[in-house]
Amino acid sequence: MPSTRALKTRIRSVKSTKQITKAMQLVAASKMRKAQEAEKASLPYTQVASELLTYLASQGETDRHPLYKQPEKISARLLIVVATDKGLAGAYDANVLKLYAKQLLDDDAAGIKNNTISIGRRANRFVTRIKDVKVVAVYQDLPDDPSGAQLRAVVDSAIQQFEAGAVQAVDIIYTQFISSVNQQAVVQRLLPAGFEKTEVSQTVRTAEFEPSAEEVLEAVTYRLIEAQVYHALLTARASEYIMRMLAMKNATDNANDLIDDLTLAMNKARQGAITQELAEISGGVEALK
Repeated sequence: MPSTRALKTRIRSVKSTKQITKAMQLVAASKMRKAQEAEKASLPYTQVASELLTYLASQGETDRHPLYKQPEKISARLLIVVATDKGLAGAYDANVLKLYAKQLLDDDAAGIKNNTISIGRRANRFVTRIKDVKVVAVYQDLPDDPSGAQLRAVVDSAIQQFEAGAVQAVDIIYTQFISSVNQQAVVQRLLPAGFEKTEVSQTVRTAEFEPSAEEVLEAVTYRLIEAQVYHALLTARASEYIMRMLAMKNATDNANDLIDDLTLAMNKARQGAITQELAEISGGVEALK
């Protein structure tokens, strides 16, 4: 059995680790709430964009726009994969990268080539090790609420690939925040552009489009794709924080259990040492008689 000194040292070490995991748990919980609030704040913007596109589609405007054109055959696809920069978030990265690998295998079986945009250090390390996958762009250390320039860099890279004909489809792979106990890795189609048709308000129906409906469609389409990527990044970040919070909570609970076990072992070792000393004293007394 380890000595009481060794057990005390180990208990101090575990307590120090526990303080770190507890602090990380609290920080993740705070950041998760902010990410959820940012996600909810973006919903009205996406709703208005969907109304405008629904109205323009009813006028036949989207039929002539190249970003809405459905390809006869997909020979190449661009995948945007969103993972973490720091890890320590349980199975978060594993779930996303497993889904990404499955997409690659499915495309390989169908004879479809793949290009990739990776977001997050963990995604960067993974995709650069895969053979026959062209990495178009790499982004890391994005803030929790990406600014316009940072967001447009991702969107522009995807649109350029699509408009140049290098790919016929663009999908984003990220973790969707469903609830505090349910986060799921999903694949969402970005291009060809699509939108959820919704009821058009009277304000949109009676609006005048300046300078023209075509230019408004161009701007709204870009903003819609931007909003979809923005929402994916926000919900992915919220999922990351909830999974990191739970992982750190489990680590803190395990540290508490380990401290209890080590304390019990230390008390047993101390009691054993006391008993041994008493036995030696008694033996010495008997020897002197």
